[in-house]
Amino acid sequence: MIKVLLCGACGKMGGNVLELLKNDSEATVVCGVDLYPREIGVPVYKQFSSVTEEVDVIIDFSSPINLRERLEFAKTRGAGIVLASTGFSESDLSLVSEYEKSVAIFKTANLSLGVNLMQALCKAAAQVLGEAFDVEIIERHHNLKKDAPSGTALMLAESVNEAFGGEKKYVYGREGIVGARENSEIGIHAVRGGTIVGEHEVMFAGEDEVITITHSAASKRVFASGAIRAAKFLIGKPAGRYEMKDILN
Repeated sequence: MIKVLLCGACGKMGGNVLELLKNDSEATVVCGVDLYPREIGVPVYKQFSSVTEEVDVIIDFSSPINLRERLEFAKTRGAGIVLASTGFSESDLSLVSEYEKSVAIFKTANLSLGVNLMQALCKAAAQVLGEAFDVEIIERHHNLKKDAPSGTALMLAESVNEAFGGEKKYVYGREGIVGARENSEIGIHAVRGGTIVGEHEVMFAGEDEVITITHSAASKRVFASGAIRAAKFLIGKPAGRYEMKDILN
């Protein structure tokens, strides 16, 4: 049985992971770490230094705060780690690059299988449609999301940009007299409201026709399920960086 440490155990996503693993035959949550511990059926600690349980893999649905602490714990315990949160800074990403030399790290902007398929479809569309089509990305999330644009929107933009050799520039929203749209742009727009779990739309607008590729998540369970799948994938993997395409392949 795979022993999982759940970081951010007392949050909404932690609850989803716990629920999905209740009857799982391959993995179980042995403990959690959360800044605000409460009773969830397994021991929950404020700090990784307090953890005494044996751990095979960490599922992290917390935030980039104290990132080094959980990476160092994974390194010391020989555990893999699934970084399932977003909003990482450049210094955070540098830290991940540093630790991937000694830790098996799974990191992706979105854990949904459908979104990762969408990513491949968008790149293929950009390769076929080329410069004749303008690309605009619209992402919609609930009113409590702190970062904008979403990591998924940026992931989709990067996939499209790969088809253009990385030469496109990103324009985040538009306001005022901005002039005609330049061909070198990929527009990225963030909408925040209500309880929207996550919606992403990539629009390819050409002369007299528009093609849109969309994905909508109806529940956060889809991300919890993806994180569990990633955690199982990491077992036995050597140190390095992994992402959803490695599972798909």
